[in-house]
Amino acid sequence: MATLESRKYHIYILFGFFFLVYLSRLFYVQVIAKDFFATRAEHDAVDVDIEFPPRGNIYDRNGEVLVQNEIAYDVMITMRDFKVDTQKFCNLLEIDTAFFNQKIKEIKSEKNKGYSSYIPQEFISLMKSEKFGGIKERLFNYKGVSVKKRTIRNYPKPIGAHVLGYTNKVSSSDLRKDNYYIPRDYKGASGLESFYEKELRGQKGVRRYLTNIKGERIASYLEGVLDTVSVAGENLSTTLDANLQEYGEYLMQGKLGAIVAIEPGSGEVLALVNAPTYNPNLLSGGQTGSNYKVLEAMEGNVLYQRAIKSRQPPGSIVKTMQSAIALDVGTASEFTAYRCNKKLVGCHNHESPLTLPQSIQNSCNPYYYHLVNRIFTKGRKGNMAQLRKGMDQWEKYVRSFGFGSPLGIDLHGEKDGNVPDKREYDLIYGKNRWNWRTIYSIAIGQGEFSVTPLQMANLACIMANKGHYYRPHLVTSIGDKKIVFEDSLFKRETLIDSVHFEVVHNGMQAVLEEKGGTALRSRIADVVVCGKTGTSQNPHGDDHSVFIAFAPRQNPKIAIAVFVENAGGGGGTAAPIATIMIEKYLKKSVERKALELEMINKVFYN
Repeated sequence: MATLESRKYHIYILFGFFFLVYLSRLFYVQVIAKDFFATRAEHDAVDVDIEFPPRGNIYDRNGEVLVQNEIAYDVMITMRDFKVDTQKFCNLLEIDTAFFNQKIKEIKSEKNKGYSSYIPQEFISLMKSEKFGGIKERLFNYKGVSVKKRTIRNYPKPIGAHVLGYTNKVSSSDLRKDNYYIPRDYKGASGLESFYEKELRGQKGVRRYLTNIKGERIASYLEGVLDTVSVAGENLSTTLDANLQEYGEYLMQGKLGAIVAIEPGSGEVLALVNAPTYNPNLLSGGQTGSNYKVLEAMEGNVLYQRAIKSRQPPGSIVKTMQSAIALDVGTASEFTAYRCNKKLVGCHNHESPLTLPQSIQNSCNPYYYHLVNRIFTKGRKGNMAQLRKGMDQWEKYVRSFGFGSPLGIDLHGEKDGNVPDKREYDLIYGKNRWNWRTIYSIAIGQGEFSVTPLQMANLACIMANKGHYYRPHLVTSIGDKKIVFEDSLFKRETLIDSVHFEVVHNGMQAVLEEKGGTALRSRIADVVVCGKTGTSQNPHGDDHSVFIAFAPRQNPKIAIAVFVENAGGGGGTAAPIATIMIEKYLKKSVERKALELEMINKVFYN
C-alpha cells in the first residue's frame, strides 16, 4: 500500500512539474517576450486571419431593432490558381470587364503590401446573402476562388437614415490616425454609427498560422499563444420612437425640411426626421459607393442633415421668447397693449389693440416691433448708448435659450445658428451707424437671426418646462451601462423666472383654440396643445413654414418643431403636421383623417 501511495504522489509531482513548466513558458511568451514573438510573427512565414467582430445593434426606446447585422461575403481570388473565362466570370458576378481588369491591377499593385500569388486577395467585397445564394454553386466551380464571411448593417425598417448613419470602408487617413484599423475595415461614416464608432466596433480577433513556401497553412503559430478572440461591439439603446420616426418620414414625403420631437422632461429625442430621406439599406454592402453617388446627385440634397445643420430665420416662433424676456426685464406685463400699426412693419388683418397673450395668438408683427424696442431702449429713443446696452442684455437672454451655439446632441456636424449682436451690426453698417429701424426684423425672427430645427424644438422644450431644458440626446445606454447625465452639464436654465411662462402659455394655447389664432385648424379636440406659428422669409423663393408646440399643457410629454421649406405660412403646413405627430404619439392613432391625408398629399419637392 505504501508503495502505491508513494507512486501516486510521484505522479502528482510529475504532473505538477510539467504544469509549472507550461505556465512558465506561457508567461514568458505572453508577457516577458510578447514583443519579441509579435515582431517575429511579422517576419516569419505567417498567415494572419482577422476575425471581424459584429458591430453592436441599435435599438429604439421600446427595444425595437433599428440596426442589426447580416452575413455578407467577400469573394477572394488566389492569383496563382485563378484561371477563368473572364466574360463568363464577369457575367456571373454582374460586373463588366473594365471593372474586372481594374481589380486585378489593384490586387497586383505595389500599393497592395499584402499581395502574394499564393494568398487569397479580396476581389468583391460585402456581397449580400440574396445575391451570393443565387451564384454560390457556380462560383465555386472556378479555380482559385474562395469566400470569406463578413457582417454588414441591415435596417429592418428603412427609417432614420440620417440619424442612424452608415458605415464605409476606412480611408488612408483613418489608417494613419488609428492603428485599430486595417485596409479591409469598415467604420461609422455618419450619424450614430460615427459618433459611437469606438463603442459599436468591438475588438477584432487575430489567428496566426505558419505557412510553407506555397502559402499553405501547416500549423498554428506558437501554438496560438498570440491569438486573440474577437469581442462584439456594444449595443446602443436610443431615445427614438421607431413608430413616430416612421410616421414623421411618411408625412414629410414630397417635402424639404425637418421634424424634431423631444420629451421635454428629459431631453430625449423621440424623432429626428430629415426630408427628403432615403432607404438606409442602400448604403450597406458592396454597392455603398455607387449608391452614394446616385443619392449625392439627386435633387433636394438628399444626404443633408437638415434637422441639425439647416440654419434659417426662425420667424414668429421667437415671439414666445421675446414675450418671456419682456416680462422678465419688466418692460411689459400680461396687459401691455399695442396697436397693429402696419406702417411700422407688415402684418395680416386681426383685432387691435392687443394684449401680450393676444399678440402671440394673432402673431402681430407691429406688437413685437414695440415690445422688443422697449427691451432694447427702455423708452430712451435715439440714445445709442442705451440701445447698445439693451442689445447686450437681450443677447444674454437669447443665448441662455441655447441659440447661437450647438446644443450638444450626440451627432457630429451640428450647426450653431446666429444671434445678432452689436459687433455684427458695427461691421455691417459701421460703428454706431445703425439704429432700431435698421435692426427691428430680429424682433420677429428675421434678418440676421438664424436657428436650426433642433434649436426650434429646444425652444418648445423651454416653453414646456417654464424656463429650462435638458441637452437633447439620442442614446441612453451603451451595452449594460446607462449613460449618467450630470445636472451641471445636462440641465440648463435660461435667465427667465418660471413665473412668467403661464402668460406665454395662455397665448400659445389660444393660437389653436381662440378666434384669430393662427393655427385654429390644427386643434386636437381633447388635447390641450400650446403652439406658435412662424413664417421664415426666403429670399430665393416661397417662404418656409414653421411651427413649434408642446402637449399637453399640464405635464407635457412631447415638444416638437416642424420646418417645411417653401410651404408658406406656419399655419398651413407645419402646424397641421406637428399636431398630427402629437396626436400619433399621445393617442397611438390619428382620428383627423382628412387633415392627415391633406398633409400627405402636399408636395413641394419631387
